[in-house]
Amino acid sequence: MVKYYKTDNGQLSLLEGPASPGMWIKMTNPTRTEARVLADSLAVDFADIYAAQDHDESSRIELQDGYTLILVDIPVQETRQESTYYTTIPLGIILTQDLIITVCSTETPILDYFEKNLAREFSTKKKLRFVYQILFRSAMQYQACLRVIDRTRTEIEERIDKETKESDLIALHQLESNLVYFATSLGANKNVIDRLTRYKRLKQYPEDQELLDDVIVENNQAIEMTGIYRDIINGTRELMSTVIDNRLNNVMKILTSVTLVMAIPTIISGLYGMNVNPDSMPLAYHPFGFGIICLITTVVCIVIMWILHRKKML
Repeated sequence: MVKYYKTDNGQLSLLEGPASPGMWIKMTNPTRTEARVLADSLAVDFADIYAAQDHDESSRIELQDGYTLILVDIPVQETRQESTYYTTIPLGIILTQDLIITVCSTETPILDYFEKNLAREFSTKKKLRFVYQILFRSAMQYQACLRVIDRTRTEIEERIDKETKESDLIALHQLESNLVYFATSLGANKNVIDRLTRYKRLKQYPEDQELLDDVIVENNQAIEMTGIYRDIINGTRELMSTVIDNRLNNVMKILTSVTLVMAIPTIISGLYGMNVNPDSMPLAYHPFGFGIICLITTVVCIVIMWILHRKKML
């Protein structure tokens, strides 16, 4: 899908096309035909327009004849098997002499924010400022996703004392995987931003430098948050594994103690159940022999249980 936008007097308008100077062309999951037509009309390489469709593309800046390609990774939310996942996908930004093109494989809140004209001082004619604003919204979106991830981790941690399930361990692993994607993408985006600080090809406005500084600060903060949350999740997972192991050890200790206590009557009854001369068995002819033996067995079991309790094994 291809949409054409242009700002006039602070108002964003949706146009029918074709492309004209000062326009923002928003491409969402474009077909190869749409990408080919736009590439031919703007003298842009088809591979550069279609690069954002490949989820394995890395963040980078490429200076081409007549235009510049900027690829950054942005966070997206996915639902698989009734579970929420976070991952990153490429967002392509192409700056020509007269207009700006964004290409993404799916709808994203980052671009929706500009499509709804919610950004301050937003203008499709100020291309480099628009790029900085996109990067700023991307960093803020990363932080919002990171906070959701941390809240999910907190909910899992609160259940450790009550009931820990295997699904919680799997959920922690998924959260950690999300953070790995975030850390890799944020690091690559940082390299792109560092290159933009030295970028002199397009006209910059005085307030653009302040906006770029904000982008650097927010991106670095997202990187720090990712590192901190990864460490916390590692600690939570180790705590959960320790709790599960401790519970298993307690169960095994109880079972071992019960086995030891139950072995006493088993041994005694086994001895008296042997096919031997009853003359050699104590209390064999006593009228209360069976009761006495049961009483002795019970006393021995109680003594063993008392000893195990003193040793904190029962």
